[in-house]
Amino acid sequence: MFSYRHAFHAGNHADVLKHTTLIATLRHLMLKDGALVMIDTHAGAGLYRLDGDYAETSGEANEGVVRLLAAFSKQKVAKPITERSSDATNDVAPALQDYLDLIKAFNADGGARIYPGSPFVMHHLLRSDARDRLKLFELHPTDAKTLDANTAQLEAGRQITVTRQDGFEGLKALLPPPPAANGSRRALVLIDPSYELKSDYSRVTECIEDSLKRFPTGSYLIWYPVIPRPEAHDLPRRLKNLAKRAGRPWLHTTLAIGQSPDRGPQERPGLTASGMFIINPPHTLKASLQACLPQILAALGRGRGQGHTIESGGPG
Repeated sequence: MFSYRHAFHAGNHADVLKHTTLIATLRHLMLKDGALVMIDTHAGAGLYRLDGDYAETSGEANEGVVRLLAAFSKQKVAKPITERSSDATNDVAPALQDYLDLIKAFNADGGARIYPGSPFVMHHLLRSDARDRLKLFELHPTDAKTLDANTAQLEAGRQITVTRQDGFEGLKALLPPPPAANGSRRALVLIDPSYELKSDYSRVTECIEDSLKRFPTGSYLIWYPVIPRPEAHDLPRRLKNLAKRAGRPWLHTTLAIGQSPDRGPQERPGLTASGMFIINPPHTLKASLQACLPQILAALGRGRGQGHTIESGGPG
């Protein structure tokens, strides 16, 4: 169960979708003053070298964030992401601009040598004055050790907690989150297991079902691979049913970059599509993704089968 390493896949098209969605969600949630608890159930190592052995072996970042940056290479290094950049090109969708700005903030010399995983994406947006908290779980022994070392360099003190534990189980103790100074309870939960084990699909649905009972108003972001496996096909349907049963709004989006025309007949295609399912999404998220997904696909699409979808629903 410990064979999966996200370092091989950091910065690929799935990360582009996941992190663009995560940033757009957080930007809206942080418009409110109340403290926000951010929870990553499968945090990985947190920070990745795209010029390291893992990333160079797979080459997936070259078909993801590297290609995306090249397509928008005229963009300048951004100001802090919490401040809307005044020099952003008007025809770049704001959610995509935010993603590009964040990547550039980790690569001040240009290019994409460093890729921030979800923990560092969330920390980058964390507000110390609002007493936001970041709770990270990672079970893989090597990645948990690396994550601990990487986050220690941030010197964030109690704002960040790293726990080597199964995130599905660890999440239970954190919901509902403690009340903020104004009495509000707010949490964002990111769930993105490797799905290396077939049981991960059922564990995701069980986790969401339990979480909605514990804290129905939390924002839950679930990433999953779009692959020819019944469990993957059924997952968004199951999540939709759970959201409807709980009377909560939901949003479901997918991004498929298509088959590479250069792939030989004997080569495995690798992951070509993934999805994000969000329960209790910000009301601004659908429009944000509708604006940026076509631009992402225009940069990353590579052949037959490319496309994107987005649908939403809610009470009533």
